[in-house]
Amino acid sequence: MSKFKRSDRSRPYLNILDFMIQEKAFLALIIIGIVLAGIFTGNSQAAMWLGFFFAAYATVANDSIQSLGTFIESNKTRKWWVLWLYIGGIFLATVIFSWVYFDGDVTFQRLLKADGTTKYPHPENFSFFQIIAPLVLLILTRLRMPVSTTFLILSVFSADTSGITSVVMKSLSGYAMAFVLSFAVWYFSYNLIKTFFKSRKFHQGWSIVQWVVSGSLWAVWVMQDGANIAVYLPRQQTLTQFIIFATTIFAGLGLLFYLRGDKIQKVVSEKSRISDIRAATLVDLTYVILLIYKLFISTVPMSTTWLFLGIIGGREIAISLARNKKGKKHRKKAGKMIFKDFSYAIIGLTISIALAAAANPSIREAILEAVGLR
Repeated sequence: MSKFKRSDRSRPYLNILDFMIQEKAFLALIIIGIVLAGIFTGNSQAAMWLGFFFAAYATVANDSIQSLGTFIESNKTRKWWVLWLYIGGIFLATVIFSWVYFDGDVTFQRLLKADGTTKYPHPENFSFFQIIAPLVLLILTRLRMPVSTTFLILSVFSADTSGITSVVMKSLSGYAMAFVLSFAVWYFSYNLIKTFFKSRKFHQGWSIVQWVVSGSLWAVWVMQDGANIAVYLPRQQTLTQFIIFATTIFAGLGLLFYLRGDKIQKVVSEKSRISDIRAATLVDLTYVILLIYKLFISTVPMSTTWLFLGIIGGREIAISLARNKKGKKHRKKAGKMIFKDFSYAIIGLTISIALAAAANPSIREAILEAVGLR
C-alpha cells in the first residue's frame, strides 16, 4: 500500500535527500544502468542493444504525456489492457508499414533520407554519453519534467551542429504555431464550448470520436518520434532486429498503461478539465492536425513535446483570459503553469546540447567557437 502512495504523491520533492529516500529502487536501477554503460562502451553490439532498451523505456514513459496522456486521463474507468491492445496494435501496424515500404527503415525517413544520406549516422562504436542519454531522460521524467526526447537522444547522434539546429528551429516554429492555434480555438469558442460541455454527461459517440482521433494521433506520433528509439539500431533493420524493436516497445506500452502513465501523467492531469473526454478530444485533434502538417513539410525530426506544450499552453492561457471570474488568481496560476512547463523544456534542451558536446568533439568545438571560447 505504501508503494502506491509513493507513486501517487502530489507534492514536489523537498530536497535531494528526500528524493533519494523515496526513489531508492529507481536510483539503484539508474546506477546499475550507468555501470553497464561503462562496461559495454567498447562492445558495439552490446552497447547498441543496451542503449536501445534504455531508449525504448525512457521514450515511451516520457512521451506518454503528449501522445497518450489525454487518452489515459479520459479513460480512467476502462481496463488498462483494452487501452494497451488498441494503442499497441496501432503501433505495430504503423512500424510494420514503414519497415516494409522503406526497406527496413522504421522511422518514415526521419533518420535516413531517400538518397541514403543521414545527419544521424549509426556509430560504429557507441560513446558512453550516447548510451546514458536515455537514463538522463528517465531521471528528468521521474522529476515530472516534460523534456524533449528528440533533443535529448538525437542530439548525441548528430554528425554536426546542423543536425541539432534544424531540429530546434522546426520545434520552435511548431511550438509557436501550436500555441497560437490552440489559443484561438479555445478563446474564441470558449463560451460555446462551456455551454456545450456544461453537463458532465456526454453522448457515447464522443468515445468513438476520441478513440479514432487518439489512434490517429498515436500513429502520427510514431512516425515522428519512433526515430528516438530506432536511432540506436541500424538505419535499415533486419527481420530479427525489427522483431526485437517492435515487441520491446509493444511490451513497454503494456507497462505504461498498467501504471496509468506513471508520474509524468500529472503534467496532463493538472490541466483544466482535461479528463473530460470532449475536451481531451479537442486537444488531441489540434495536436494531430499540426503533427500531420509538420510531418509532411519536411523529414527533419521535431520535438513533439514542444508541440504538445504549445497546445496545452495556448489552451490554458485562453481559458484563463476567457473566464468571467473576478481577480487575476486563475490567470496567474495558468501563467505559472505554462512558465514551469516551458522552463523544464528549456532545461531539457540545455542538457541535450551538453550531452551532444560531450559525445561529439566536432559539436563541442562548434559550440565553443560560437560562444567565443575558441
